[in-house]
Amino acid sequence: MRVVVTGAHGKVGRAAVKALAEAGHEVTATDLTRPVWERHDPGTPRYVQADLTDAGQAFAVTHGAEAVVHAAAIPDPTSNPAHVVFQNNLMSTFNMIEAAVRFGVRRFVNISSETVPGFFFPERPFLPDYAPVDEEHPIRPQDPYALAKHFGEQLMDAAVRRSDIRCISLRPSWVQHEGNYERNLGPQVRDASVVGAGLLSYIDVYDLADAIVLAAESELPGHEVFYIASPDNAGGHDFAASLRRSHGDRVELRALARPDASGISCAKAHRLLGWTPKRSWRDYLDENGRTRKEA
Repeated sequence: MRVVVTGAHGKVGRAAVKALAEAGHEVTATDLTRPVWERHDPGTPRYVQADLTDAGQAFAVTHGAEAVVHAAAIPDPTSNPAHVVFQNNLMSTFNMIEAAVRFGVRRFVNISSETVPGFFFPERPFLPDYAPVDEEHPIRPQDPYALAKHFGEQLMDAAVRRSDIRCISLRPSWVQHEGNYERNLGPQVRDASVVGAGLLSYIDVYDLADAIVLAAESELPGHEVFYIASPDNAGGHDFAASLRRSHGDRVELRALARPDASGISCAKAHRLLGWTPKRSWRDYLDENGRTRKEA
């Protein structure tokens, strides 16, 4: 397919562009980064600079596409003013899905977020109702990032009501790669009490890219939402013990697929997308949370 990938120079976008190209798709990459006039390596995807909060630019990059992977976003609500996060993330999603509907694009992969339920960046903190968290968990966001991602999923619902487009929203957990495993997950590997809002969950960027390819190629009708997280938790800890140590009985513990399970369930992605992650923090870090030399 001819696939447009937005946010192509970000952590997720780069991996998605590479995985889609390796899967045989014709990829057009787009981001805010200024292009350079130089010869490209053979097989390098076409790149177009675009500000997707501008509808005209969003329509221009979408024209001719058969699928869209929308990964462009300000990645959290902590480093920009609230209105900037909300306006950028919501309007870029609105413009891209609007363009896709008007041009008859067949598939749209919306990169949403694990933060949608709201317990990651709240001003008035609260805990999840239960763990592992799944797609049925109530949604109560307070912050501009989670709100925009939640509204983005609703934009997908509206799109499938008014057109024949198929939409999939992926909610990745904390995305890791070779360069940030030790910095991000090292403390959790060393200390089981460092549970965090994500309940020890994480996802390798290359496993996420595999899920993106499956979503782009999927024949699932309507709009489906999937959590994407590794099946094991950061550190390989006894999840039940870590949850009780951190939160007591305030979070209902539901059935675990394994003792070292993640705090986010991806059973739906396994069942409907056929997605099976191949990588673990253990491929990168030792038992002390330090980078393996062979990694």
